[in-house]
Amino acid sequence: MRIGILLLSFLCLFIQGAEAKINRKALLQRNSPIVHGFDSLSSLSVGNGGFAVTVDATGLQTFPAHYSKGVPLGTQSDWGWHSFANPKRYTPEDAYRDYDFGRGRMEPYSVQFNEPGRQQDAANWLRINPHRLHLGVVGFELPSTVTFDDFADVTQTLLLGSGIIDSRYTLQGVPVHVQTVCHPERDLLAARVKAGQPMPIRLHFPYPTGEHADDACDWDADSKHHTTLVSRRNNLAVFRRTIDATIYYVVVQWQGDVLIAQPSANCFVLTPSTGDFAFSCEFLPTYTTTFTDYLLPTFGEAATASATAWAKFWNEGGVVDFSACTDPRAPELERRVVLSQYLMAIQAAGDTPPQETGLTYNSWYGKFHLEMIWWHQSHFPLWGHADKLHHTLSWYEKARPMARSIAERQGYKGVRWMKMTDPSAAEAPSKVGSFLIWQQPHLIYLAELVYRANPTKEVLDKYFKLVQETAEFMYSFADYDEQEGRYILKGIIPAQETLRAAETINPPLELSAWHYGLSTAQLWRERMGMRRIPEWDRLLAKLSPLTADEQGRYLAAETATDSYTNTRYLTDHPAVLGALGMYPESHLVDKATMSRTLHALWDLWGWDTSWGWDYPMTAMCAARLGEPQKAVDALLMPETKNTYLPNGHNYQSSRLRLYLPGNGGLLTAVAMMCAGWDGCDTPNPGFPADGTWNVRWEGLQAMP
Repeated sequence: MRIGILLLSFLCLFIQGAEAKINRKALLQRNSPIVHGFDSLSSLSVGNGGFAVTVDATGLQTFPAHYSKGVPLGTQSDWGWHSFANPKRYTPEDAYRDYDFGRGRMEPYSVQFNEPGRQQDAANWLRINPHRLHLGVVGFELPSTVTFDDFADVTQTLLLGSGIIDSRYTLQGVPVHVQTVCHPERDLLAARVKAGQPMPIRLHFPYPTGEHADDACDWDADSKHHTTLVSRRNNLAVFRRTIDATIYYVVVQWQGDVLIAQPSANCFVLTPSTGDFAFSCEFLPTYTTTFTDYLLPTFGEAATASATAWAKFWNEGGVVDFSACTDPRAPELERRVVLSQYLMAIQAAGDTPPQETGLTYNSWYGKFHLEMIWWHQSHFPLWGHADKLHHTLSWYEKARPMARSIAERQGYKGVRWMKMTDPSAAEAPSKVGSFLIWQQPHLIYLAELVYRANPTKEVLDKYFKLVQETAEFMYSFADYDEQEGRYILKGIIPAQETLRAAETINPPLELSAWHYGLSTAQLWRERMGMRRIPEWDRLLAKLSPLTADEQGRYLAAETATDSYTNTRYLTDHPAVLGALGMYPESHLVDKATMSRTLHALWDLWGWDTSWGWDYPMTAMCAARLGEPQKAVDALLMPETKNTYLPNGHNYQSSRLRLYLPGNGGLLTAVAMMCAGWDGCDTPNPGFPADGTWNVRWEGLQAMP
């Protein structure tokens, strides 16, 4: 009897100690966005990582003009790019300018020019081209007299568990129900419409604008591009798009009878015979008329595939549950986290690094920035989705020849990763970007995260050469100061872009980045059974530590001695905090000094000039310093650029109404605050242990 009581007591203790699994379905349901009107900042998107479509409250892209200055109704892909004609035959060499950074040689950089002439014109053309395309608007064709007042009872829900947008409303008293979905493996939008009357579908195609940041839609240039119905059979139509030298195709398939009309040069209207109608629309870079049996997945098939893919994503990846927290801000943080997971999966997991506005609208001409890939994608392995990062990193192999040529022309070894580029890896001229270096070790860091998630020889073999060549440039770039017996970094614009290349030495984030990158490259050599490179170890031992002022606070750079009195050094990115936030502890950084730096910048920084990823960067620094309350406060700092819209997007300004590095950074920070980092054995180290933040999580990995 006594043995039985002991066993029962042990069982009760075991049950009490075992934490129940998170109810993932409930987590998704309580955070699924619901829209009740035509708010231009609340549009919702579906996508698969390399292709995405954003719709308004009708469930399709019916009112693009209304949303053009909000979160636009974009249709974009990894492959959809275009260049304007180049009759003057500008070449990359036209945008080179030589700089002397005291290395005994001139270094040519690709830059923008203030002086009128061929170089300025060439740099402008190269910066604009190529640019990402808006592939086409798929919306309802409504009478011109219809206004938003004709819509009532609007309830639009993004069903996170299945990736379906469910839109219900009445239009002039007629009930309408639209379901919208993206196929998980094809660049295909599918929709099912149930209405009391036929709802014609409008396919409308714009000419690109070539502007720095906009919806990429010039609706007043019909003569510059062409849309042709090249094939029509039964319930399938093929349209060819011709924009200068760019050609792509749009294939539409439907069920039932449809009439096709062409009201204008680049607009087609498909009118179904009934109000119960479903169609699929696929965008293709190539198509051949020999595809006589080419068929698209139906709406039902696309919806089933989407639900299956999202079930895998949500069930196999990491999740965080804030429902047991008593801090009143916890539900908002949970909402931001869940919606950021969805947005990064649909917008930032394709064949190339993502642009900062994803696949919704263009920023910086649709090009992507390699210093941002860490913020876009480092979270994927930490949340159990290393395959998505693994997929994108393959682009670096394609970009290697161009990166090697940049290093060679400037007199360095290895490969120098560019800042602003496109799928071809062409270097966009920039008065700032061409002098950045903090993107250089990102490839090493991200490859290491993939390896930690899947520590196999296959991963080592895939990235080893890229890791080594990246580190080779890093060693080559550092200068040895014979007089002081140390390595320094100079001739750069750091992550805090208010500093100037000609006068900046040893910015703190870059020093930590160099130490981590070369240390990890050496570790990869050991994993491959190879000897460490002695010269790299010498650099690691003699790399300059971060420089502090007399009050024991780190400077923005060794040369920025007035970091705490000159407002130029208290704006933009507080990058010094990333030196112990993004990157782990090293002998370069003193934690007490960094703690004083954090507190000083917290009070002095011009947070209104910051960017979305600065808040998670600050949170990661605070967490590593053992200040979890500050970590949480940083994530939820009430600043405009830390705003998260109803659809989950990180709002920055009227120019950048969404900013995915903020979403990605949030996920990376939360993973670290929950699962910790190497050498940390404190549960939930980034959250206060005072009972207000009882955060539960599953499937997360620790950071380096």
